[in-house]
Amino acid sequence: MPDDVAVEPAARGDVYALLAALFAQPDEELYRDLESGAVTDEFERLVDRSGLDVAPPDCAVEDDHDTLSARFNDLFVVGYSEVVDKTDGTVANEGPPVSLYESDYRPEVSWNDVNLDLARAYEHFGCQVDQEVRRNHDHLRLQLEFAGYLCRREAAVDPDVAAARLDFHDRHLRVVSEGIADAMGAEPGTGLFGRLADFLDRFTAADVEDLAARREGGEGA
Repeated sequence: MPDDVAVEPAARGDVYALLAALFAQPDEELYRDLESGAVTDEFERLVDRSGLDVAPPDCAVEDDHDTLSARFNDLFVVGYSEVVDKTDGTVANEGPPVSLYESDYRPEVSWNDVNLDLARAYEHFGCQVDQEVRRNHDHLRLQLEFAGYLCRREAAVDPDVAAARLDFHDRHLRVVSEGIADAMGAEPGTGLFGRLADFLDRFTAADVEDLAARREGGEGA
């Protein structure tokens, strides 16, 4: 990297970007990288440069591509419907076992407030959600992409963005990371995605601890 780019936040940004790519139904190219060990190696390299004392995830896969895709759908995409009253046909609809949306872990806050706050944060830093992808602002992948962007901005443009990163963690990313990790813990056979959820929870917690310590030490606005 260029001499004027800070290594640690840059590496953390790449970790968040890699996590954003992995919390999706894997295409064949991504599956090959998982199967070959390239993703595990990349995590090890990035975490080592991140300055955080966190064990990287083991991204080895035992499933074939179709089975891994089905596992993703079963955990994050497919809900179910159940007839609860046969007399009038009342149906109860349940979402997937593990939600990737922050608002599902914020019962005390309205969906609108969560997404409006995120929209304002994205817009403040000149980011916007791709309108061709139907995803609410509170989706985990969008938050991870934004977290990665803030890290890269801190690394190369403005070190004081560290304060905004800590605020974003406190208000949003840590909430959804903890929620997903807890929900995963109640599900059997989570495989790769369970390990990724555990790593996400540990990595964000370590990032917050480091940012808070730096703020107490007088770094950043």
